This record gives sequence, C-alpha cells and structure tokens, in this order.
Amino acid sequence: MIQQELLDFLEELTLNNNKDWFEGEKHRFKKLDGFFKTQMNDVATKLNNTDLIEKTKLFRIYRDVRFSHDKTPFKTHRSVNWIRAGASRRGSYYMRIAPGASMIGIGFFGPEKEDLLRIRKELEQDAQEFKTIIENKNFAETWGTMQGESLKVAPKNFDKTHPDIELIRFKNFFFTKTFSDEEIMNKTFEQQVVQAFLVARPFLDYMSSVLTTNLNGESII
Repeated sequence: MIQQELLDFLEELTLNNNKDWFEGEKHRFKKLDGFFKTQMNDVATKLNNTDLIEKTKLFRIYRDVRFSHDKTPFKTHRSVNWIRAGASRRGSYYMRIAPGASMIGIGFFGPEKEDLLRIRKELEQDAQEFKTIIENKNFAETWGTMQGESLKVAPKNFDKTHPDIELIRFKNFFFTKTFSDEEIMNKTFEQQVVQAFLVARPFLDYMSSVLTTNLNGESII
C-alpha cells in the first residue's frame, strides 16, 4: 500500500514547485522515497514468481526542463518501470503514483521505427491472435481498451481498406488501469497490481514473440 504521507508530500510539492521549498523538505522526501523504493522492489520480487525482471527503475523526481516551456523543476508524481529480462522478453510494467491520478500500464509506449513496422506487418498478415488476447473477458475487464495515438490515414504502403486498418494505424500499443487514492492506500493494492500485470502477460508474450521473429515465425535473436 502507498503511504498517505507520500500523497501529502506530492500535493504540497504541486503547490510549492520550487527548489527552495524542496531543499527544505528534502530529508522528508528521501525518507518517503526510500520506503516507496522498498515497496517497488517488493513488487518486482512478486513479479519474478511468474516472470523475469531485470531491473526496477525508479524515475528521478527532477524534471528535464531544457526543452520545455514549463520550467517547474520537479515532477509532482512518483513513477517506476519494471524492465523484463532478456532479449526474448519485450515490453515492461509501469506505475505512476499521483494524488487523484495514480495508474499502472503495460505495453509499448514508443516503439522504435523498426518495431512499429514489424507489429503493423504482423497485424496486416493476421490480427486474430492479437484481437483474441485483448478481447479476452478477464483481460478486457482488467485493462479496458488499448490506448495510444493513431494515424489519421493508413501508414505508407498499407491498404487503407484492410479489415484491421484501425489496429494497424496505432502508433503505440499499451493499456492502462487507474486507481483512486483510497485504492492505492489499501493493504491489497500491491497484490492487485501484481495480479493485473499477470493478466497482461499473454499480451506481452504475444508481442515479444512478434518482435523477436520475422513474418515466417523464424527467430531473429
């Protein structure tokens, strides 16, 4: 479960997003973030019961403002990525904790150009397995519908009349699940997250299979 104190800190940071305030509260942040990191490592341990996690990546709270019009120095959320191990395991698990806006996510948020083309070619050839996975009752009830941006027209060299062109037009392939503040502070939250990620495994494993083979199903790794 997530501490109320962490949500309180993030709310206060939203109202005082400046270096002077943060420096005065840095000892508090370090204590809260240490506890948060321990919790996220606990999630990784549980995920390792059914998957193989290479790394728990806790994102820095400091914003990169070099190319942003928003010059506030700190993120007002905490986020983590659990990276799957090995070339044969693609995709990752994600969590963001923010007052009133907490969520988890799985999938492919910004595929490389080559990966995006490979996914689209697979869907062009046969999208049935993909659709069966994401339309599965348990998966759909847990994760809802696929998120991400889509092209307004068919990608170059793809038939705009293809029966699955709506899937092919996607630029990202990911799913999210939101949680209320009450839910993330519940003692069952950690197990709910692990269970949701387990439900997502068929999607991640299918995409891993696609991205590690050619269109003939031959391994490229």
